[in-house]
Order: sequence, then structure tokens, then C-alpha cells
Amino acid sequence: MDIAGLVPGASEGRGLGNQFLDDLRSADVLIHVVDASGTTDDNGRETKGYDPINDIQWLRSEIEAWIFGNLDKKWPGIVRRHIALKSISVVDTLHGQLAGYGTTKDIVQKAMDISLRSGMLDSKIENWNMEDVRYFVKVFLDQRFPTIVALNKIDMPDADKNISAIVRRYQQKNLTNDANTFLRDGVSGDNIVLTSALSECFLRKMSKHGYVRYETGDDDFKSKADASEEDLRDLDDKMSRRLDNIRDLVLFRYGSTGVQEVIIRAVEVLGFIPVFPVKNLTTFGASDTSSGTPAFQDCVLVKPGTTVRDFARKLHNQLNINYAGAETIGNIQLAEDD
Repeated sequence: MDIAGLVPGASEGRGLGNQFLDDLRSADVLIHVVDASGTTDDNGRETKGYDPINDIQWLRSEIEAWIFGNLDKKWPGIVRRHIALKSISVVDTLHGQLAGYGTTKDIVQKAMDISLRSGMLDSKIENWNMEDVRYFVKVFLDQRFPTIVALNKIDMPDADKNISAIVRRYQQKNLTNDANTFLRDGVSGDNIVLTSALSECFLRKMSKHGYVRYETGDDDFKSKADASEEDLRDLDDKMSRRLDNIRDLVLFRYGSTGVQEVIIRAVEVLGFIPVFPVKNLTTFGASDTSSGTPAFQDCVLVKPGTTVRDFARKLHNQLNINYAGAETIGNIQLAEDD
């Protein structure tokens, strides 16, 4: 999903307010595209010398304010109800309040475990003050919304200076508190990826029209100038200059445009598992015949713990309704809860 309209002050109703924040509920991971060149300010206006660290900070602060603000209003009532329902656990109470943000009980439990291990929070929420609640929200956000920062426009002037400052700030995972339990601005140095989306778009366009041979993630492209690529179309001077710049400033310098790396990093952070549904276990194709479809044509990413029946439901509702069974390589039958 694209949440391009999110602006500073959204948690207080600025712009379209919480409408944009509400869109985050269905997200598993956030990819924050940041203008590393400093030529776009926090309101999307063209400028010069803007510090992109501001963008990283205000996005995190808006999400934190959104969740904390909702808890702050209701906290006395939440505590009274928790005390009245003596049999309910702290995690159950917190999950009841946070479920609306698309979280699972496991995520709330993990955030609680981290908080308690740090020694920063009491195990009884009736002893928490609002700063304790804010602390828990910070820990919870790291677990609920892991964030990949895509530093874009890396080939622009001033990008190098800004990239260095950002990497220095977030290179160490936790710098905001002595207990080292939540990330500074919600960003880990491991989750910063350098990108040039414009270069990627141009290379894909040139490849589509037969001027170069290029696949997303490649560290270089081939043009007609390469002896083995005679079937490609001729480049004019303008195309050649632009491609040379992309090669020198992006591909040779950084190894790729970074676009594919952003997606790969997001999947790695979530720990998703690639599953390849096939109809034929001999050809690994999507049909019963030995030809006609390539092997492993489809790939579906699933969360750890997904059962066979869950997977069938994810593929198509009719597969779930008419489920008859599943097997894997070696004619091994799979149970529904495998």
C-alpha cells in the first residue's frame, strides 16, 4: 500500500489525519522512502539543504503519538477493568487495546517480555504511569512495525553527506535508553538500504523497449555496444549519456539500484517463508502435463506457523471449501495442521 499523503501532525488531524495512520493497520512491515538528497522537505515541497533525518524522526513520532494518544485517553478505564477482571493477564489486557492496530497476541507478549527483562516496567500495569505506557508503546512499535528505510536519490548532489549522517546515527541498534530495548526512531542500521528508484524505472523502460538487457537487481546492463548484444536497438547520445551516468553513479558504485534489496530486506525482517504451490510433483508445474508451464511458476510468502489448511485458504477460498488433501515431494501426504 502507498501512504504518500502522511504528513507531520497527522496524529493531531493535520492533512487527512488518522485516515492515513489507519491504513497502517494492515501492514506487516513499513518501507519508508526517504529523499537522501535533501531536496524535498517534510511537506513534499522542493527545497535545498533539508535534513532527511527529520523525515525518519517525524514518521516514527506520528505513529507513536497515534497509539499512545489512544491509550492515554482510556488508560484509567483500562486499568480499572483489568483489576476488576482478576483472571485476565496483562498481555490479554494490552492485546485487547492494541488488537485494532493489526497486532497479534504474540507480538504483544514479545514486547512485554522485552520490557520486563529491561527492568524498566513493573509487571503490574496498575503501577504504570503514563511515561511507562509511552515506554511500552516504543517497544511495541519496534515489534509491530519493523521499518526499512530506503534512502532514495543516492546519485544526487548532497546525498553522500546525508547518507553518511544517517548511517552514523543508526549504525548501532539501540542508542535511546540504557536498557537497550527500543530502537532510535524505530530504525536499525541493518535495515537501511540505498536506492535510486528513478534509475530502476529508466533501466526497466529501456529494457522493455529493447535498448538494453537488464533485470531488476542486476549490477550492470548490456547495450548494443556490447559485441554479444547485436539484437538490441541503437542508443542516441542522450540515452547513452543517461545510461553512463546510471552505470557510474549507481550500479558501479552501489552494486544495484537497491529496489530489489528493499523488498528482500523486508521479507527477511518478517521471517516469511517462500512456498511454491504446484499441481505436478514431477515437473513442479502448475498443470498436470509435463510441458506448457514453467517449474515453480508461483511463489507465496507465508508467516512461520502457517498450516497446510491455512495455506490453502490463502491461495483461494474455493481450495479451502473443496479441500481434499495435499502432498509434497516423495508422495508424502500432509495433514491439515502440518
